Amino acid sequence: MSELIPLSAPDITHAERQAVADVLSSDRLSIGPRIEAFEAACAARAGRKYGIGVSSGTSGLHLCVRSLGIEEGDEVVTTPFSFIATTNCVLFERAKPVFVDIDPESYNMAPGAAEAAITERTKAMLPVEAFGNTAHFDAYERIARQRGLAMIEDCCEALGGVLGDRPAGNFGDCGVFAFYPNKQITTGEGGMIVTDDPAVRDLCVSMRNQGRATEAWLSHARLGYNYRLSESNAALGLVQIGRLDEILASRRRAAALYDQALGKLADAGLIHMPTMIHRDKASWFVYVIRLADRFTQTDRDAVLAGLRAAGIGCNNYFVPIHTQPYIMDMLGTKPGDFPVTEHVAARTLALPFFAGLAESQVERVAEEVARMLTCSGP
Repeated sequence: MSELIPLSAPDITHAERQAVADVLSSDRLSIGPRIEAFEAACAARAGRKYGIGVSSGTSGLHLCVRSLGIEEGDEVVTTPFSFIATTNCVLFERAKPVFVDIDPESYNMAPGAAEAAITERTKAMLPVEAFGNTAHFDAYERIARQRGLAMIEDCCEALGGVLGDRPAGNFGDCGVFAFYPNKQITTGEGGMIVTDDPAVRDLCVSMRNQGRATEAWLSHARLGYNYRLSESNAALGLVQIGRLDEILASRRRAAALYDQALGKLADAGLIHMPTMIHRDKASWFVYVIRLADRFTQTDRDAVLAGLRAAGIGCNNYFVPIHTQPYIMDMLGTKPGDFPVTEHVAARTLALPFFAGLAESQVERVAEEVARMLTCSGP
């Protein structure tokens, strides 16, 4: 049987293992010096004053929503082409996500549609850098400022990316990175809020630690959560972010290999290549191709099944949020509401992608994709 190629794999070295072992040999497993150092490193990377380490990207988004005073009855303009957390964090506070369709060239919210969705009840915008693409974030920020809205940057997939001369995480009131094992860097589980606003920082620091008002033991001023990031997670992250440029370079190398190997399929009109801007400086989270418009979701699913049968990890990205059953029940959305999102989502195909991906693996993936599209496609 051919070698199995995973969809993703973390880039972990002896340095990360040793850093975690050092924590386990210490007397501080939580709320210690590693989290403070990791916070400072992430804030610096985003060009922000403050970092707040948390247990996940989801918990980071939730704390941002709460710290900005978004509450029941408020509307938040966001995208249906994302991971479910970007909607859940709004629903947690009984606010209303207001979806807008995406730009087919970037897969991010269409700026004009986002502005048109603003009403007198809109409190904030929550755009997402889909697959690490930073396109339009300056436009979202400009709209938010002109309309007096808060803005949360969901940069969970974009650490190390840039838009012009500004890094991901630098837009709006605050941003959130995520460090799940398939991300550019990982802490196993974890996330990071970055902001320049001391009030947001103070509220997030308090709420991640059960609403503690000060460092005084058992002194609590507000409703909070256990959204802390442990010292071992932070130690792993601190080494990883120190290696970020190296990791990003490896991922860009892997993306360039795919660009070359799949170019003929794109030239033949069988696929659309990933839509990243600043391609040579991009922070590649995943490598997602889109099948040509003449293919259907059934065709895409057949390709997924064929790749998996050949031992190649793959997946679709994303299932549109507005078509998830509980979202339709809660918000009254339905298939057909956002046609561009649905058209794109029905044809996406995430290929194996990680820093250590070998050229031979890329070639094998490309050969399998080509075989299935040319032999069984319409």
